[in-house]
Amino acid sequence: MVLIYRCQLELHDSLYFATREIGRLYETEPVIHNYALCYALGLVDSAIYSTTVAEEHSYRYFCPEQVPKYEEHLTPLNEQGIYVTPAHSIGHSTILNTWKYANNNYHVEMEKTQKNIPSFGRAKEVAPESQFEFFVITKNEIKLPKWIRLGKWMSKAEVTVEKLPQPQTYEGIFTCKFPLNPLDVMFTNQVMSYDVVNMPPVSLIQNVQMRGQYYQFKDIQNLQIPARIAYHFRS
Repeated sequence: MVLIYRCQLELHDSLYFATREIGRLYETEPVIHNYALCYALGLVDSAIYSTTVAEEHSYRYFCPEQVPKYEEHLTPLNEQGIYVTPAHSIGHSTILNTWKYANNNYHVEMEKTQKNIPSFGRAKEVAPESQFEFFVITKNEIKLPKWIRLGKWMSKAEVTVEKLPQPQTYEGIFTCKFPLNPLDVMFTNQVMSYDVVNMPPVSLIQNVQMRGQYYQFKDIQNLQIPARIAYHFRS
């Protein structure tokens, strides 16, 4: 048996992370990566503590080193049968902030200088009250937090969870309109066409037409979710 939760996320602060850098413009794509959601929802901590009780492995409040460990952290979720899809916008707006800074080589490298050269940059952020949608697929009942924090500024967001009715499993050609992590679906489905959403650490795909097994709901139109989806990583 599989359980699927439809989750809606509403921002209470502006959301910023650098999806792309265009000169001095740092732009936030209105898509939230599924890796980021796993950390924000506390699922990584839960998965780690299910295999070890070492407190130094907690990444909720402190990260001792700036080295991604996605495979190490997310593989336990496969063992628990938990998968989170990326979140797509169901209504958003953006704001543009300009920031300035001065040359501080004299402070960082102890260099003598008579110049104070100001510079600037712009950050395009997703505005408060923007809304996103994502899905959590699991083998067992889970409880998700109502409040989470996302992005560089640890922006506050509210999560509303709806448990969907039991889906039916079909096999054939289907279209998934919301974004997917290509590494997670290409092992069990044949991807035929898609649009790319460029973002680190793994670019996502959306409007995906594929062949394979998928879930569909009797009373929900135009919602098809790939089956047997799990976290995979580059070898």
